[in-house]
Amino acid sequence: MLGEPSAPMAFSWSAASAAAISNLTVVDRVPAEMLHLVDAHWYQFPPLNPLWYSILGFAIFVLACVSICGNGMVMYIFITTKSLRSPSNMFVINLAFSDFLMMFTMAPPMVINSYNETWSFGPMACQVYALLGSLFGCVSIWSMTMIAYDRYVVIVKGLSAKPMTFNGSLVKIMLVWLNSLFWTLAPMFGWSRYVPEGNMTACGTDYLSQDMVSVSYIIAYSFFVYWLPLLMIIYSYTFILKVVAEHEKNMREQAKKMNVASLRSSDAAKQSAEIKLAKVALVTISLWFMAWTPYLVINYAGIFQTAPISPLATIWGSLFAKANAVYNPIIYGISHPKYRAALYKRFPSLSCTPEVVGDDQSVASGGTVASDTTNNA
Repeated sequence: MLGEPSAPMAFSWSAASAAAISNLTVVDRVPAEMLHLVDAHWYQFPPLNPLWYSILGFAIFVLACVSICGNGMVMYIFITTKSLRSPSNMFVINLAFSDFLMMFTMAPPMVINSYNETWSFGPMACQVYALLGSLFGCVSIWSMTMIAYDRYVVIVKGLSAKPMTFNGSLVKIMLVWLNSLFWTLAPMFGWSRYVPEGNMTACGTDYLSQDMVSVSYIIAYSFFVYWLPLLMIIYSYTFILKVVAEHEKNMREQAKKMNVASLRSSDAAKQSAEIKLAKVALVTISLWFMAWTPYLVINYAGIFQTAPISPLATIWGSLFAKANAVYNPIIYGISHPKYRAALYKRFPSLSCTPEVVGDDQSVASGGTVASDTTNNA
């Protein structure tokens, strides 16, 4: 008789435990000093499956290793190779530098937070983390824009354009950093604010508050840091393609007059320059969309309340944005024929074969096919 109540007692204990567990939210593990920064929106979501935190931490760790090594290699090769130290290539170095710093500063805290399954470093670190992430992302975006515009000036305007100088490139790089600092420091001074993301492992801009201050910042930031650079890149490559296509057409007509198959070598003639450049432009713009559009969609969904945002969705936004720092060295560094030649010379084991730099390859690397006198990009 004494043992009979044990079954009901056990049942009522497990029922209470299940009820307590069912009331847990993704915010429950957030330190108390961080709660004033957490939007009420996140209290409706249960804790994420620990597997997602493991996947996020591992993915960020791998991306960081690849990005730090890749961007570090790009900076080293471009700075130490005399033929690559040109004013135009300063933008490529600046891009690699900002991407290097992004992963160097962003990855370690995020890996640790993924292990702890919440933000672990306090409110001030959250502000600094978000500011640095926004700063380096903005610098990378505008560095890519400057690279595209520089190629536009060199190829479209040709000899009529004012030659780029080291001082000119440094001034433009300084303006890129000042512009980025303006947009990323604004939340620290009251124009919006930085808050924990829904997965609670990272911090970013507040896109859930519906007040005019927060909404106006997201709209202005998205225009000057997403739409305007994107339109400039599309504009630049569109006119570059038109000029290259016209140049190729003239070369074919000249070849007919000279009664030869092509003015190019047999290898170069296998693929026209406009096709090569079209591929570069398509890859550049496509990777832009892949990197920054998910985060833009999340921000717009928050301020315009067009769709519910889950903590899991914020993980994908962070991953796609940070992955941009991984493939930028490939697009702007390794695709550069002179860079590949220098890489083979310094580290033969990292390159299959040495590349011969020719006029036909200058298109992919940002040089001009309209004028053989300008090939420093």
